[in-house]
Amino acid sequence: MVGNIAIKYVEEIQDLLIEVSDKIWEFAEVGLQEKKSARLLADILEENNFRVEYGVADMPTAFVASWGKGSPKIGFLAEYDALPHLSQKVSTKKDPLVDDAPGHGCGHNLYGAGILGAVLALKKQMEEENREGTIVFYGCPAEETLVGKGFMAREGYFNDLDVSLTWHPMSLNTLWSGSSNAMNSVKFNFHGTTAHAAGDPHNGRSALDAVELMNVGVNYLREHVIPDARIHYVTTNGGGEPNVVPDKAQVWYYVRAPKRKDVDEIFERVVNIAKGATLMTETSMDYNLLAACYNYLPNVTLGNVMLKAMKDIGAPNWEEKDIKFAKEMSESFTKMRERALDNLGMTEKYQDKYIHDEVIDPLTNKGLSGSTDVADVSWIVPTAQVTTACSALGSPGHSWQNTAFYGMSIGHKGMLLAAKTLAATGIELLNNPDIITQAKKEFKSKTISNPYQSPLPEGIKPPHDQLKEQ
Repeated sequence: MVGNIAIKYVEEIQDLLIEVSDKIWEFAEVGLQEKKSARLLADILEENNFRVEYGVADMPTAFVASWGKGSPKIGFLAEYDALPHLSQKVSTKKDPLVDDAPGHGCGHNLYGAGILGAVLALKKQMEEENREGTIVFYGCPAEETLVGKGFMAREGYFNDLDVSLTWHPMSLNTLWSGSSNAMNSVKFNFHGTTAHAAGDPHNGRSALDAVELMNVGVNYLREHVIPDARIHYVTTNGGGEPNVVPDKAQVWYYVRAPKRKDVDEIFERVVNIAKGATLMTETSMDYNLLAACYNYLPNVTLGNVMLKAMKDIGAPNWEEKDIKFAKEMSESFTKMRERALDNLGMTEKYQDKYIHDEVIDPLTNKGLSGSTDVADVSWIVPTAQVTTACSALGSPGHSWQNTAFYGMSIGHKGMLLAAKTLAATGIELLNNPDIITQAKKEFKSKTISNPYQSPLPEGIKPPHDQLKEQ
């Protein structure tokens, strides 16, 4: 099997990888605050003779670690941020470790550890075979808010790669073959005039009224945008006390659509609605673009290599304790499980199974309604990613259930499969450089008429205080 040395090395260091994953799971640090998680990964890489550049793209928890020399230059994208309010013990009952604290409901603890395993294993085989080439580990913060890779991309950190590889914890062992939604994340700030809400409301100009009128306008807009677009918002500041007309209010919007140009068009209309709300309320408005990303552009050439590597390795061997945990947990999302199996066309085959136990071809090329900043990298360099079963079939995304799965053996085994798959893919690319040539040819054909342009204006910086503003 291609990559035998690397695959065996992942098995040799699996205790280390599981320990790293569990530590990051316990740290549970949200985006741009992942100091312990980033340092843990960077320190291990530095101990293994990687050259580490810290604090890249004006983000203290972003780093780039390189090893080797010459071509090809293969990038590996790692993430390690958690989600707010998803703290959870390894239990089939909802039971937070710390009330209202963050938790790894998207599995980025596994994500970072799996990429660590991949690069260490690839390095091991390259050393033993005296192979030339460069491995680059990208420590990418704040994926959940679509921040990290976008700002790194704007600063050119991916420009000199030959290819980029990554993965994501999910509930299926397969290739991520579809696209994703492009997105803008933006906060609209309205400014009015305070007044006594009972004594002299006629002297007030309510910033909250402007927020509410903007939301009404955007909700009417939904009828007149493409069906696959998604617009959602939360009011992050609605004023202080009811007896004071609020002079400040804020609403946070995500605008998503299948293509970057669609987002740009819809976002312009949303801004115009915000302007209209200021005219109706005699207030003023400004907005802060926090993040913006492209739709994911999968590279079929690279994807086929990754999928074959995963098939050669095979799905994890689930023990009775894994199956028992997954079955018990599934009782907490029965309807979601049924709906997920039906949507995937797997009801008959998997109605009595709870964890995916094979490696399959992609079930669909339909794009995800969610977004990922891996997409920006995919428009700069040929990129591919796989998913592995780290949770039970049908487990809801960004949930306490997933936090539990990602802190125990089911998540660990999926992470190890990903590490082996990525390392084996790296070896295959070294053995067959024509694959990289073909991947670049495919990439060029898809992007030549629409090259990547960062959707982030030069003037804006990473939103380090975005959580404090909520």
